[in-house]
Amino acid sequence: MFYLKIKRLIDFILSFLGLIILAPIFLLLIIAIKFDSKGPVLFKQKRVGIRKKYFYILKFRTMRIDTPKDTPTHLLENPEQWITKVGKFLRKTSLDELPQIINILKGDMSIIGPRPALWNQYDLIKEREKYGANDVPVGLTGWAQINGRDELEIEVKAMLDGEYAEKIGFLMDLKCFFKTVISVLISDGVVEGGTGIKKADKESVR
Repeated sequence: MFYLKIKRLIDFILSFLGLIILAPIFLLLIIAIKFDSKGPVLFKQKRVGIRKKYFYILKFRTMRIDTPKDTPTHLLENPEQWITKVGKFLRKTSLDELPQIINILKGDMSIIGPRPALWNQYDLIKEREKYGANDVPVGLTGWAQINGRDELEIEVKAMLDGEYAEKIGFLMDLKCFFKTVISVLISDGVVEGGTGIKKADKESVR
């Protein structure tokens, strides 16, 4: 698909510029994380990319180093106890996602696309397969994120990701980008740990 080549070029240019422009913010956040708790600044986690290929996603660490690994936050007992003070701020503002600019620069991810599933989120991966959502680049933000974000159930999220895969194009990506900015500013759809409590009308996302 020709657009995917254009999309990759746009991703490379914007992520490269983003690293330069956001360098001061990166530095401030690194200092804050180091002062707040013990452990590395960055958190690496095995995720599923395009065509179900594995890669390691990068985030600013928001949880204690003794937090159970490879467990979605909503499956932890009392997830709040594992999140650091700085981590709460980073999650609320989505600043913990900033290091994924490096993933985008490398080509692991795109700016816009379905959010990469954890390697062991077999239910989500299986549902996405039904709609062809595993065959497009995963992204920092996407159609599902602006239509419910953490609140969506697995089936609904996969359907929205499939809708994005079907309609992928410059205008669709532009729409996702600007709506994401608005969602982040108002913290729309953020439920700690992604509990999946929002039950959307499944017919409305077909």
